[in-house]
Amino acid sequence: MITSTSSSQVKYVVNLQKKSKLRKEEKQFVVEGIKMVSEAPTDRLVKVYISETFKADNEEFLERMNYDALGKDVLEVVTDNVFMRMADTQTPQGIMAVVKMSDTDLKGILSDKRSPLLLLIENLQDPGNLGTIVRMAEGAGVTGIIMSSNTVDIYNPKTIRSTMGSLYRVPVIYVDDICEVADVCKSKGVTVYAAHLNGTDNYNKKDYTKPTAFMIGNEGNGLTDKLADKADEYVRIPMQGKVESLNAAVACTILTYEAVRQRL
Repeated sequence: MITSTSSSQVKYVVNLQKKSKLRKEEKQFVVEGIKMVSEAPTDRLVKVYISETFKADNEEFLERMNYDALGKDVLEVVTDNVFMRMADTQTPQGIMAVVKMSDTDLKGILSDKRSPLLLLIENLQDPGNLGTIVRMAEGAGVTGIIMSSNTVDIYNPKTIRSTMGSLYRVPVIYVDDICEVADVCKSKGVTVYAAHLNGTDNYNKKDYTKPTAFMIGNEGNGLTDKLADKADEYVRIPMQGKVESLNAAVACTILTYEAVRQRL
């Protein structure tokens, strides 16, 4: 049992929670709560931490999860005060885990046997927005989310919570040059659409039954001209009143679910 906040394990978890650079270097991240821990792929679990109180109150859950069978001392008990130091949430449930990032790459995403339905995300900055998009993407059957390097860290604790576990099941990658990725997608027969103020046709007038990618830009500035120029077509979401644009996650959902509707 870990009883001190000065433990190297405790310090590592705290730093993983706070530092995006460390997460990228170690290719690991932290999840909190029963749902996020129990849904984590067992082959990607590095360590599971539980508080003393959680252990006492959740014997059936722990027996069902059988973490001891994973070996290598995967399960670690810590005192309640130490767990509070490790947690990012204000009212932690008493269980968290260190998880390996997936090893998905662009080649893997584009080789999916399903008809491509991709999201190309550029410079999105709000963790909650990105988490909502990932959760929506699972429900819509999105085959991959490709993000520019300046997009908010998807392994940010707030983003992770917003995904509600979908992060484990939706292929996600960061790329250095998202414009180049748009070109690669087009070379593979994927039609790339941008929701844009200069769009002439409403989004629901296009055929998304074929391989499709939607480009989603920054909350305040939208897509950069450089990426928008890579689109095969601009489409628009019609607006009433004085509203010029929608929240990025909302716009992304409208576009993606129109593709789902057409493909059903």
